Amino acid sequence: MAAKRDYYEVLGVSKNATEDEIKKAYRKLAKKYHPDANPNNKEEAEAKFKEVNEAYENLSDPQKRRMYDQFGANGPQGFGSQGGPFGQGGYYSYSSSGFDNFGDFGDLGDIFSSIFGGGFGGRNSSSKRNGPSKGADLNVRMEITFEQSYLGVEKEIVITRDEECNHCHGTGAKPGTSPIKCPTCHGTGQVTQVQNTILGQMQTTRTCSACHGTGEIINEPCENCHGKGTVRKQPKIKVKIPAGIDDNQTVVLRGEGEPGKKGGAKGDLYITVKVKKHSVFTRKGNNVLCEIPITITQATLGAELEIPMVDGSKEKYKIPEGTQTGSKFNIRNKGFKSISSNSVGDFIFTVTVQTPKRLSKEQRELLVKLAQTMNEQPPVKKRGLFG
Repeated sequence: MAAKRDYYEVLGVSKNATEDEIKKAYRKLAKKYHPDANPNNKEEAEAKFKEVNEAYENLSDPQKRRMYDQFGANGPQGFGSQGGPFGQGGYYSYSSSGFDNFGDFGDLGDIFSSIFGGGFGGRNSSSKRNGPSKGADLNVRMEITFEQSYLGVEKEIVITRDEECNHCHGTGAKPGTSPIKCPTCHGTGQVTQVQNTILGQMQTTRTCSACHGTGEIINEPCENCHGKGTVRKQPKIKVKIPAGIDDNQTVVLRGEGEPGKKGGAKGDLYITVKVKKHSVFTRKGNNVLCEIPITITQATLGAELEIPMVDGSKEKYKIPEGTQTGSKFNIRNKGFKSISSNSVGDFIFTVTVQTPKRLSKEQRELLVKLAQTMNEQPPVKKRGLFG
C-alpha cells in the first residue's frame, strides 16, 4: 500500500498555516478537482478530490491536526488489540470520510452553492442536512503519575454526555407514536422563496421555522426525554493509557462521544494526558534522566552502585575509579517505550560527588595524612580572631 502524501503538501500550505489559510486552500482545490467540473478526466479528479477532502478533514479540526502533527496520517499504532474494550484499542488512527461522506467539515452542497451559485452536481443539500450526522466529540483531561506514564495504566473516568432515550429509542416521540413529515417544508427542513427583482428572479432558502430544520414534527413528545430523543447521563468509561505516553499527548476513544442524529455514528472521546512531575526522575524524549549522589571515596576508588529504576527495581552499575562530579552514565533500554515504534529509550544518570560537611577526629586525621602523601597542602583548622 502506497504511503499517503503529507496533508499539508496536498493542500499546498505550510505546517504553520492558519485555519483561514487551510480553508481557503481547500475551497480552491475542491472547486478545481470536483468530478462534475472535470467530465473528461473524472476518475483522476475523483481521486484528487478524495485526497483533498481527507487532508482538509484532518487539518481543519484542531484535535485531529494536533494528532496528525504528532503521529502522522496513520496515527499511533499497537495500543490494544482489535475488538477490545475500546473497539480498535486505546489509540486510533483517523478514518477517511471518502468521497460520498464529507464528515465534520460541513455540507459540500453549501460550499459549491457559494462557489457556483447553485446546487452543484445535482445533489440535494437538504436531504444531506436532514440525513444521518455524526455526534459531537468530547474532550477531557486526565492526570497520571510519572510511573504510570512509564508503565502504562488502565483508569476509569466519569464523563457527561447525551445517550439515546430508552423509552422512545431516540425518536423523541411518545412510545406507540412516530414523528410526522413537516407539512410546511415537506420534510426538507428548508423553505424556499422566489422573489422578482430588477436582476431577475432571486431564490432564497431559510430554515423551516415549523420544524426548526429537522423535517419532522413530533405531535406527542416522549415524556422521558421531552421530545429530544436523548437524555443526559454520566457513564463510567475505562481508558487504557499506553506505556510511554508523554505529557499533553492525547488518547482517542472512537464512538464514546455524543450520539449521532438520525442514525449517524457517535462522536469520539479525546483524553489529553497530564503527567505529574517526579521528585527524582525527569524525561527527555524517551530517555529517563536522574542524579545519583556518591561519596568522595566511591568517586576516588570506584564503586558498584544500585541505581533505582522508574518501575521500582534496581540496576547494579559499576563506576570507574577517579569519577568526577557531573559524569554521565548510560543504562541502555531502560527508558520509555516509544508509542509509535518498537524502540526504547535509555536511563541516563549523572553522578554528584558529595563532600562531607562534618568529620570525626579520626576521619580528619586520615584525610590529612592522605593529603600529605599526595603532596597537597593539608587543611588548616580555623582559629579564633586572637589565636
